[in-house]
Parts: sequence; C-alpha cells; structure tokens
Amino acid sequence: MVRDLIVKNRSYRRFYQSHKIEKTLLEDLIDLARLSPSAANLQRLRFKISNKELENEKIFSCLGWAGYLKDWNGPEDGERPAAYIIILSTEKKIEKVACDAGIASQSILLGAVESELRGCIFGSVKKEELRKLFKIPSALAICYVIALGKPKEIIKLENVENNDIEYWRDDNGMHHVPKRRLKDIII
Repeated sequence: MVRDLIVKNRSYRRFYQSHKIEKTLLEDLIDLARLSPSAANLQRLRFKISNKELENEKIFSCLGWAGYLKDWNGPEDGERPAAYIIILSTEKKIEKVACDAGIASQSILLGAVESELRGCIFGSVKKEELRKLFKIPSALAICYVIALGKPKEIIKLENVENNDIEYWRDDNGMHHVPKRRLKDIII
C-alpha cells in the first residue's frame, strides 16, 4: 500500500555500510524517476550512480548530514551509505526543475523502501567540490544527492508539540521526527 511506503520513507542517515547495493537495483530506482511526471515532459534530469567505496567516500565528504543534530557530523565509518544517486539537470537554474527533482527523489526513495532499503535526500551539498571530484560537466547542474542503504536506525514519528518541528535522537539512538497533525494543516 502506498501509505505504508510513505510512512516508512523517512530521512535515514545510518546504514549497514557493508550491505552492498547492486548497480542494477540503482538503475531500477532511476527508471522509476524516469517514468515519473516531468514539467512539460521536458525530462531534464540526469543521474550519476555510485556504489563503490572510494567514490562513496568522496560523495560523503561533500554532504551536510543533519542540521538539527548540532553535535553530529554524520554517520561513523561502518554506518555510511552503501550507494548514492546524484540528481543532475540539463537546466542550470535549479528552481526551474525543483519540482521534477523532488518527484524523482520521492520515486527513487519509495522504490528503495519497496526494496527494503532506505535513504535520505541531501540539498546541503558542496556542489562545486562534488563537481570537481567527479568531473561533472558544467552543462549539468547538481540538484540533490540521495544516500541509500540498508537502515541501521529506527525512526519514530511524533506529533508536533509547541510548534517544535526539530527532529532529535534519544539516549538509545532512536531518531524522533515530529509531524504536524492533519487537522493543523488543512485550512
């Protein structure tokens, strides 16, 4: 059921790094993005796959991991993603493809959940550093990076209290994500 996939599709940031993800599965996830809606059917998105340890380390170094977790610089070695998908665009002005990139990201992540994987979309990316590391042509804009892996953390949804939407981790490492109530967002 779609609802179950969406509820399971949280921003996971800790993984079983040793759980390999095959290139064919990553291509299947990109195929879901390819089949998703695109504004005016322009299909301006392109994708770069990484499932190799050395490439993954380079991508990892370019990501901002969790803004609300001030004392956490990202997962430790052994808990890092097993794969990444870099979402690129032939349109240089990212705002013109933001909707397409968002739809593609959601399609990829829902496919990942269906495959017993989880992921996280990163907008906080050192784009020029990433471009140089992978020799990404200047004709392509970097939209997002999606980290993927077998989840090593548990995420619990909570109701927003006192308008506090910041996610947090408890002493046991459980990740808590406050969500507004349905009655509070329908006008």
